[in-house]
Amino acid sequence: MSLNPEEKKHLETLKENWEKTIVEKVIQKYPERKERFETSFGKEIERLYTPLDIAELDYEHDLGFPGEYPFTRGVQPTMYRGRFWTMRQYAGFGTAEESNKRYKYLLSQGQTGLSVAFDLPTQIGYDSDDPMAEGEIGKVGVAIDSLEDMEVLFDGIPLDQVSTSMTINSTAAILLAMYIAVAEKQGVSSDKLRGTIQNDILKEYIARGTYIFPPEPSMRIITNIFEYCSKHLPKFNTISISGYHIREAGADAVQEVAFTLADGIAYVEAAVKAGLDPNVFGKRLSFFFNAHNNFLEEIAKFRAARKLWSKIMRERFGVTDKKALMLRFHTQTGGSTLTAQQPMNNIVRVAFQALAAVLGGTQSLHTNSYDEALGLPTEESVTIALRTQQIIAHETGVADVVDPLGGSYYIEHLTSEIEKRATEYIKRIDELGGMVRAIEEGYIQKEILNTAYKYQLEIEEGSKVIVGVNKFTGEETTPKKILKVDEELEEKQKARVRALREKRDNIKVEKTLKELKNAAMGNENLMPYILNAVKAYATIGEISNVLRDVFGEYTEAVIL
Repeated sequence: MSLNPEEKKHLETLKENWEKTIVEKVIQKYPERKERFETSFGKEIERLYTPLDIAELDYEHDLGFPGEYPFTRGVQPTMYRGRFWTMRQYAGFGTAEESNKRYKYLLSQGQTGLSVAFDLPTQIGYDSDDPMAEGEIGKVGVAIDSLEDMEVLFDGIPLDQVSTSMTINSTAAILLAMYIAVAEKQGVSSDKLRGTIQNDILKEYIARGTYIFPPEPSMRIITNIFEYCSKHLPKFNTISISGYHIREAGADAVQEVAFTLADGIAYVEAAVKAGLDPNVFGKRLSFFFNAHNNFLEEIAKFRAARKLWSKIMRERFGVTDKKALMLRFHTQTGGSTLTAQQPMNNIVRVAFQALAAVLGGTQSLHTNSYDEALGLPTEESVTIALRTQQIIAHETGVADVVDPLGGSYYIEHLTSEIEKRATEYIKRIDELGGMVRAIEEGYIQKEILNTAYKYQLEIEEGSKVIVGVNKFTGEETTPKKILKVDEELEEKQKARVRALREKRDNIKVEKTLKELKNAAMGNENLMPYILNAVKAYATIGEISNVLRDVFGEYTEAVIL
């Protein structure tokens, strides 16, 4: 892609002549829509991109071939010509029975993997009958109090035949232990299990807030999971380092890449410090990105993230294993881009976002339902969301060739620009003392808040058009069906956890919880102790409270 001096000068002359003789005349007659076009991260977009804009690009070093370092063009040599990405619709609400029915429905409609949404009390370690859980049971996901609930959730779903993703962070070790125990009851050994736990606590301090413990013990639990899974769950992804929620909080594309990879660096450093080999656990790291509306920018973002991570793993951590250099990622279409106004427009938004994820080389994909700005998805809306993926896969032809937009002057320029700017952010985070320190100082949060504020101003001023919100508004039509969780389910779930405490062996429960507390006060790996407690039917609240007693709770600092 490099140009010799003579070729470069010739092309510069041709472009200059074109601009003076053609473009300037056209603009005088038909002015452009804006004085300045720019990316989400504020870089001016040129009118036209040519080989001059990628003249410094070295094909072998910067792009390479799919399945080869630096993986810019994809992590597999044949990508979707071999098999499509995993179609994994995020779902869960009410009690385990209701969610089990939804999972079976989605699998019957052609979904190829499960993705579990947990309710807020489950995410932050409270039982359903705890006063802190009041009014939140089963609202934003399924309520899971104990192994008994987990058994119902996966009833009739063979865990050796499906891949399961669980969006869970501060209580990830507990939910993973429950999953292992359910599999054992099905006769499935843990080495057969496939899936992912999100297990990304750093982004909770940045963007989401479902943390329990301070950073240091949280990082200990995460590295305990890494170590345990490397021995017992070799096919399971032990973390899904999430840029999705960082983007939802207001970050731009560069910040999403930079802060996500900086989190990844912190996890790798913690694991290495704990004595783990990045060539081993690096194979089970995965990432989770957002797909926003700026179609070409999003494609470039995914390519840049993949390229940058492989360089980080090789140059910073000395990784030599090819699979440990790969950035494999799940994508979810942008929840924050969905509008309550003219909700059917969301079908179009989601389709373009999903297409960007596919063209960017995602390994699995969730497509949002059009009614999610109004409530939980109905069966009708979630089916349309799944069909969107199936149409992209089977009808558009984009999966027939690897990295079809590779070589585009604009895509390659933008990929390089995102990589460069993300690298500058990572360097700044290093100077602050690493990601944990940068979070504690509020640096990351401030950067995101500033970007979010700027974006909201653009919407309010009208320079950023949101169709149906600040332009092309009209008479509103609300979908006839909006799914609401039955209030009676809350009382049902409370009764279930109370009944469990009456019928289980409480002496055994107390014994396992005491052993867990002693382990937490020392330096042992906590996973075997959590697994024993789970198998004794200790609840998520009881296990979390034991760890609260030892580790304390994190309180967010005020950002000025």
